[in-house]
Amino acid sequence: MSNCNRLVGGIQLLIKKSDSRLGSVHEHVLHTFQRVLGTGAATLVMQEGKVVFEEYVGRHSSHSNARSIQADSQFYVASVRKSYIGFAIAYAVYHGFIENIDIPVIKVLKNVDQTIWKGTTIRHLLTHTHGLEKRKGEVSRIHPPRTEWTYEGVGIEALTEILEVTTGRTVSHILHKEVFQPLQMTQSDWYAETGEKHVDVILKTEEDSEWQLSQSLKGDDKNMYVSARELAMWGNLHLYEGKLNGIQVVPKELIRLATTLQSPDGIQSDAPQNGYLWFVKNRESTKTEIGGAVPRGSFQILGYTGVTLLVIPEKKVVAVRMFNSFGSPEGYDYLEDVRSFGDKVVESIR
Repeated sequence: MSNCNRLVGGIQLLIKKSDSRLGSVHEHVLHTFQRVLGTGAATLVMQEGKVVFEEYVGRHSSHSNARSIQADSQFYVASVRKSYIGFAIAYAVYHGFIENIDIPVIKVLKNVDQTIWKGTTIRHLLTHTHGLEKRKGEVSRIHPPRTEWTYEGVGIEALTEILEVTTGRTVSHILHKEVFQPLQMTQSDWYAETGEKHVDVILKTEEDSEWQLSQSLKGDDKNMYVSARELAMWGNLHLYEGKLNGIQVVPKELIRLATTLQSPDGIQSDAPQNGYLWFVKNRESTKTEIGGAVPRGSFQILGYTGVTLLVIPEKKVVAVRMFNSFGSPEGYDYLEDVRSFGDKVVESIR
């Protein structure tokens, strides 16, 4: 890769020749790619605002004439979308639409069961400590709020509803106005239909009932696709606390809300830690998805397709890996794999 200027998310960034230090990170991605069910992958690493490594492999689908993975290929990012929801909630808090995140959910959402939701706050939703689950459309409590960490989608649904009630706006509206439009990001969005630049989601079986493209364009459901470059830019926006190329795109305090520790006191010591849905590294934890070698103060978001965005402020690094495998095949430990990805990034940039 020769030295050149390329437009990434509306920002001119110097892309240096692929840094040989990062070859081992790409090898890690390739090793994972061989173990999962996907047909395509991408690796992109930024350091100090520059793209220092960028590689694409494979194709958009298993069809013989499928488009090759390239810079404008958009991957389904699954739960990585939650970092955008976290941003939208931080926007609501920063601008005073939400007084603070310790407000009880029942004070905002009048349509929920007052008994089941009693004691649950917005903070609990943001940090996966709400203690609720939803099965067959019914919400039930599985443990008291604040006591345990449970990764359940009911909290995400409630957050998007709270956003609309308090601001009158959707996640998509806020992100387009505050981030995508100012940065000219055209490869990050929610889609009811996919096109030629969208990478297919590879299922375990064609009958996999867990996968269905949502028809909602509000940013409240599982249909977000992003290119590797724009996911890296999203990470870079957070790394530099809303400031890019000397311009404060979004308020610094808003980004700090989203990416600093918000988990309540009293949660079990081995639980993951969260900001506004971001996983944050504040102390060692046996259940964290962030590698042991990754410095404290780092934050990360991971999707069910293996898509990962890791931000390491201490090293001024943003690392992205992207796959199109829906879930984990038998014998593949995604938690161990994503931890070792972060460790490999840190090892390579020392």
